[in-house]
Amino acid sequence: MATPAERTPDARAAARSQASPTAAAPANMDFILDVPLEVTVELGRTKLLVNELLKLGQGSVIELSKLAGETLEILANQKLVARGEVVVINEKYGVRLTEVVSPMERVERLR
Repeated sequence: MATPAERTPDARAAARSQASPTAAAPANMDFILDVPLEVTVELGRTKLLVNELLKLGQGSVIELSKLAGETLEILANQKLVARGEVVVINEKYGVRLTEVVSPMERVERLR
């Protein structure tokens, strides 16, 4: 049975800090594994004037900044995480990753 001193928030915090950091890691990872992310695959970009946008209709073609065959950017919550190329699988588009941004690079881009 815990003594009154062990029931205080400070005593509980001290006990947690003495626990192995690796023992707490899986529980912390489980907490974030269910966080939803918005994943975007960017084919290219362009800028249009409002007038040009209003003139678009069915069959209009919008020229993008990237060349055909250039790698696509894969973004998670608007941050670059990988690059890849378009593939077709069972009549659906997909992306084959050709480069994954290193964790160190991802941290650097946050600054």
